[in-house]
Amino acid sequence: MDQYKSDFVRTLIARGYHYQATDLQGIDEASTQKGLTAYIGFDCTAPSLHVGSLVQIMLLRRLQQAGGRPIVLLGGGTTKIGDPSDKDKSRPVLSNEKINANKESLKGVFAKFLKFGDGPTDAIMVDNADWLENLGYIEFLRDFGRFFSINRMIALESVKRRLDREQEMTFLEFNYMLLQAYDFLELNQRYDCRLQMGGSDQWGNIVNGRELIHKYKVEQTGEERNDEKAFGFTAPLITTASGGKMGKTADGAVWLNAEQRSPYEYWQFWRNCEDADVGRFMRLFTDMPLDDIAGQEALEGAEINDAKIVLANACTTLLHGEDAAKEAEKTARAIFEQGLSGNALPQVHLSADEMTEGVPLIAIFERAGLVASRGEAKRHIKAGALKLNDKAITDIQLGISGDDFADRENLKLSVGKKKHALVLPAA
Repeated sequence: MDQYKSDFVRTLIARGYHYQATDLQGIDEASTQKGLTAYIGFDCTAPSLHVGSLVQIMLLRRLQQAGGRPIVLLGGGTTKIGDPSDKDKSRPVLSNEKINANKESLKGVFAKFLKFGDGPTDAIMVDNADWLENLGYIEFLRDFGRFFSINRMIALESVKRRLDREQEMTFLEFNYMLLQAYDFLELNQRYDCRLQMGGSDQWGNIVNGRELIHKYKVEQTGEERNDEKAFGFTAPLITTASGGKMGKTADGAVWLNAEQRSPYEYWQFWRNCEDADVGRFMRLFTDMPLDDIAGQEALEGAEINDAKIVLANACTTLLHGEDAAKEAEKTARAIFEQGLSGNALPQVHLSADEMTEGVPLIAIFERAGLVASRGEAKRHIKAGALKLNDKAITDIQLGISGDDFADRENLKLSVGKKKHALVLPAA
């Protein structure tokens, strides 16, 4: 640690973000000489990012906190190709309309973690469709194709794994790494962006971009100056202490948009993490000082649950705000300590027609996201885990209507002890 001078690199190492770097000493020097500009790309494959992308967002946050300038690159262009990295099969091809809708939905989450503006360290957001969609195919092959080695591209782990398993990899996907490398070059020329960061699965793509910048500059100028070198940095794949994939739960992905995952559910995700993950997650996903984290990490026995609440509050505050975090904790305490319901729980609103005619209870569980199918509901009923107002449901044909609200404002649905939702009449 002592060999590094910049707050940025020292923070990356101390908090556990470092996995690979093309030249960590060079990144350190670039960070101390002047404000370093770096980017991470996010393709628009869904209307929300999930917790698995949070480490990348936090990398940009750490850069800005250290006086650097982050670039959020939205992949309006590359989403049309599909990144083959860490994938066993081709990604579905989305329509232009779907990509644009996803892109607009993604934008809001970054403002929760980064400050955007026109200042020297303010983040900027760009879309690679702005330059990729204007590339002429023949011109691109002529000007840049010669810088890429097929031998090296085939040897990349993400490609090699697919070929070794005899899983089809289309030429469309194979072109993705060329376009991502070109993104780095374009951002380098437009914004003096000298660092690309990402997850460990992006290492090959990042190295391709760095080498393209080097080869292109040498060809154009005859030399590459040390103060203009480009760098790559990757964070490790984040898994849980038991080896599970970060952000994947039994009831689906932990989305960052409140429309896909409520603040209460998001809070619960962190509250229910494994004991061994508390300190590591605090370092990666919160701004808590390292000394405070060490104190929380040292807690044992029942006290570790207090540390998990600290973690859940810190993570939820970053994404949804302090009020949402407090409300989520209040609701959790009401549910688990007093058996009550709370306003932060996911809600399902019944229409006037449903209030009159009635609706199958299982359908409401599905709408609330508490079960994925009728079959899953049956399994929960057999186990005594499916509950209405804290009473076990035994009849899968049970329905609810306006009569059930005669003496109460809402109905509480539960699956086990941790998953809950409220049913309310439509306003």
